[in-house]
Amino acid sequence: MNDHTRIWCLRHAESENVTAAVAGTVPAAPLTERGHTQAAAAARALADEPISAIYTSTALRTQQTAAPLAAARGIHVHTLPDLAEVGIGGAEGSTDPAIGRQTAEVLRAWILNEDLAQHVADGETGHDVIARITAAFGRIADRHPGQTVAVVGHTASLTAGLGRLCNLGGRVWGTPLPHAEPFLIDLDGHTWHCPAWPGTNQ
Repeated sequence: MNDHTRIWCLRHAESENVTAAVAGTVPAAPLTERGHTQAAAAARALADEPISAIYTSTALRTQQTAAPLAAARGIHVHTLPDLAEVGIGGAEGSTDPAIGRQTAEVLRAWILNEDLAQHVADGETGHDVIARITAAFGRIADRHPGQTVAVVGHTASLTAGLGRLCNLGGRVWGTPLPHAEPFLIDLDGHTWHCPAWPGTNQ
C-alpha cells in the first residue's frame, strides 16, 4: 500500500483585496477577472493529477480559485477555517501602507529569526498560525492516506506553516507565493517534504 499522501498547494488566484492592498484575512474579497483566468489555468495544470479531494479556507477567493478544479472532477470543495490567512486583529481591512509593511516584517521575523511571538496589532502570533496550519494538514493527511489532494490557501499562512512543517527554514523567504501556481508537498508516512518551493532552486 502506498503510504505517501501528496498535496498540491496553491495560493489563491489574484483577488480584489490584493489589487487594492487591503490587509488581513478579508474573507469576502472575490477574484479579479485576471484571477478567474489564473484559476482556470491552475485547473488545466493539474488536469493529469489524480486529485480525490480539494480543501480551501473559508475565504471566497480560495473557493473561487478551487471551483474550476472541482468542476473538472465533479467533486465537492471542503472548507477548513484553519487554512485562513494570518489574522491581524484590529488592523483587519486596513489600507494603510504602514500596516502592510508591518505585516511583512512580522512574517519575516517568524521565518528568518524564528521569533514566533511577533504579531500585528492584536492579531495572531506565529505560534498560532503554525499550530493551525499544521493541524489542518495533519487532518487532511489522516483523511486521505496514500491519495493526492489539493489545498488552496493564502500566502502568509501557507509560507509560515509549510515552511515549518517541511523544515524549510529561511528558504521560503524572499519571493511571495505566486497566484494560483501549484506546488507539491508530500508526507511519506512520518515526515513532510517539499521538493521545490516556488521561487527557489531547491
